[in-house]
Amino acid sequence: MKFIHAADIHLDSPMIGLQQYEGAPVEEVRDAPRKALVNLIDLAASEKVDFVLVAGDLFDGDWKDYNTGLFLSAQMARLKDEGIAVFIVSGNHDAASRITKHLRMPDNVKLFSVREPETIFLEKLGVAIQGQGYASRAVSDDLAAGYPKALPHCFNIGLLHTSLDGRPGHEAYAPTSSAGLVSKGYDYWALGHVHAREVVREEPRIVFPGNIQGRNIRETGPKGCTLVTVSENGEVRTEHRGLDVMRWALIRVEGVKAKGLDDLCAFISRVLQTAWKDNNRMPLAVRLEVEGAARKAMPEDPEQLRGELRAVAYQAGEGGIWLEKIRFLQSSPDDAFLPSSEGQAFSVLLETIEGLKGDKELIAQAAQALRSLNEKLPFELKGGEEPIRLEEAETIKAAAEDVRRYLASRLLSKEVEP
Repeated sequence: MKFIHAADIHLDSPMIGLQQYEGAPVEEVRDAPRKALVNLIDLAASEKVDFVLVAGDLFDGDWKDYNTGLFLSAQMARLKDEGIAVFIVSGNHDAASRITKHLRMPDNVKLFSVREPETIFLEKLGVAIQGQGYASRAVSDDLAAGYPKALPHCFNIGLLHTSLDGRPGHEAYAPTSSAGLVSKGYDYWALGHVHAREVVREEPRIVFPGNIQGRNIRETGPKGCTLVTVSENGEVRTEHRGLDVMRWALIRVEGVKAKGLDDLCAFISRVLQTAWKDNNRMPLAVRLEVEGAARKAMPEDPEQLRGELRAVAYQAGEGGIWLEKIRFLQSSPDDAFLPSSEGQAFSVLLETIEGLKGDKELIAQAAQALRSLNEKLPFELKGGEEPIRLEEAETIKAAAEDVRRYLASRLLSKEVEP
């Protein structure tokens, strides 16, 4: 028996943080979640799988129009033509309460109930699939606790959208524990919600496949699904299969000693070429953090610098690299490298910023000032998996640290030759 476990498709989700500019690989990135879903269907057909599991967040929210549903229906029909069934639970992004538009799907598609756990028995395969979807966006109950015990004499699968016992950057939806899942006696737990691939446990196999397409700089690296093969004696083998059509990369380089703009561009070109080749020459959205670059290596006009680096990215990736952002960071200065007056002034500046980060009263004042601004943010920014909350103390402290680094990189104009 063979099946595909996928999750967090987020169909028609936008790519976040990419500013369009001349030479950027716009067409390659456009509709990336759709293209990744097509790759999923192609994989299912080529591997001749028995069925496909989708562990929540098939959609990114309510459809903007019916084209989303029409596209999905066409892809599901392709699976029907191959004799492949699809089993889906809804998640926090496509909970029943959030989806107001509906289209009839081909009869090979089964959406699990949101009211209570449901069991589907595949007699020919000897497989029992247990699942329950989300009725509303924020599910705080342990849904897995209500799942039935494993059925005897068959291969049992649990299909669930959950944060498990908590994962960084993900809200705690349908929280449960590995021990709780194991207690059900299932052979495989097909989880969703966490966008990073993770094999939580080998026996029984508990897996987050990750999302099928990265959508922002927090979702770096290869993305895809899990291909599961079950032998006649019940042995489970899992294999990650890539589906993404473009990738995100966060690259940080330290100790840059560029003496001028030409040196800096040559260095960045080499870094980008390596990253592009390491990702199989796939379209790549890159955030580059450069620590140690001298101020004199950069032109005063930020537009010139931006243009120079975009040109470097275009040439390094043969048109396949999108420079999402570049940050020039500066290590804490050694006062011995500065005249005493400048060193003292800079030390006072750093100490002042550090003091702001530790001043609870000042942070509270900033939080109050930012609260009304946070309320005006669009839903995509203040909702979702990793919401922006401007009024939170950690956000304010992080902003202060960004200011410290920025000032350091702009004010430290002197460089000591090694």
